[in-house]
Amino acid sequence: MKRYAFIDVQNTESTCLKILGIIIDWQKTINYLEDRWSCEKIFLYPGIEIGDEERREMFTDLKGSTAEVLVISKEYKKYKNQDKVIATHCPECQSPVISKISMGYSWKCNCDVELTTDVFLHLADQDLSEIFLFSGDGDFVCLIEEIIKREIAVKVFSSALPILGTKDKKRLATKLKQLTDETGKPVTLLEMNNLKLKLQKNIDETEDINL
Repeated sequence: MKRYAFIDVQNTESTCLKILGIIIDWQKTINYLEDRWSCEKIFLYPGIEIGDEERREMFTDLKGSTAEVLVISKEYKKYKNQDKVIATHCPECQSPVISKISMGYSWKCNCDVELTTDVFLHLADQDLSEIFLFSGDGDFVCLIEEIIKREIAVKVFSSALPILGTKDKKRLATKLKQLTDETGKPVTLLEMNNLKLKLQKNIDETEDINL
């Protein structure tokens, strides 16, 4: 029986950082999928900023001892968020004061199409019994539904915990429960908070982190 893993890198990095307060170590993750789950293929979909050769090399250097590791990267550019303009009044003279607040930069690299396409391409692989999906993106529920229709089991690696400092929980866990109830076929959510000691990157205090 074959097991394949498909990893939405940006979403998983965001989940680990914003919810669990850790940086994920991708080589440890590959080792875990090999040793614990005997994965035969591991697909990673990272976003890499144009010119960021250090991050590109980090993913290129990932290796499996038993699994085939495939990195499907996508380039992105940072873009400037629109500055916020606030009108206030001077507390002393009441003259109008216009302030411009920088909202910083954002980036987004959506690999959903590439990941979904690769899943469908491999659903016909002989003896494929289980798929591991790393993502907290609720848009993948439709993909998960199609997988289980083909009698292939699905395990989703994400977190149902709220974002640090908020009460907002990830909605994917609720959608997966609804899907299980509707189809009668269980979709397992593997809580990454329970795996963070196995998967987190060990950070030296002087080390520069490149995400």
